Amino acid sequence: MGRTRQAGHATLRSVETGPHSATRGRPATSGDVATTAADRRVFVRRWLRRPARVGAIAPSSPALARAICSSLPENGHPTVVELGPGTGVFTGEIQRRLGGRGRHLAIEVDATFAALLRGRFDGAEIVEDDASRLPDILATRGVGRVDHVVCGLPWAILPDASQTRLLEATAAALNPRGSFATFAYLHATPMTAARRFRRLLEASFEEVIAGRTVWGNCPPALVLHAFRPRRG
Repeated sequence: MGRTRQAGHATLRSVETGPHSATRGRPATSGDVATTAADRRVFVRRWLRRPARVGAIAPSSPALARAICSSLPENGHPTVVELGPGTGVFTGEIQRRLGGRGRHLAIEVDATFAALLRGRFDGAEIVEDDASRLPDILATRGVGRVDHVVCGLPWAILPDASQTRLLEATAAALNPRGSFATFAYLHATPMTAARRFRRLLEASFEEVIAGRTVWGNCPPALVLHAFRPRRG
């Protein structure tokens, strides 16, 4: 099993970055954050239509975005994949941290969210597809192993088979020293599906760090960082 470590404010190391040339992008601005009210309306409408797919009734907070993206390196040209970006709170933080370096692919299955993201972030490659197809998605775009995966998917409400399929796809896509960052809503951590996901995460990576709880998020969320995917 993987080794889990609890950290009040986790100190996370950068991982090896890839050789991709820099892609100029527009970093997140205060204007992106100012769309929160509109984003919430979009989220509520999408949640009412497909609650099992959207998984949340409101976008994540900027504080959660900063915490979940804290493992992204400040230098080099990493390839970052984002799963389930929604209205782009994590997307904006990834773009801000990359500052035009590397490559950023955001994979969103919901057509409404994907269209919103395309209009908002010209520095990210927005892919409307299922995240469980990650290896195929990367192959069609000439991408080999990636350096980091940032995930906003609702693990606690996903069926067991979907959890397994998504984690297998993620581990297969990462380079040997790659990292994976996700979160769990605090109130959902006792749920059977959430506990199963934690076990799967520890079995899929050599090290899992439980970071700080972001109390300012609605609802409060626990950040999880995993390092060095296991093979086979």
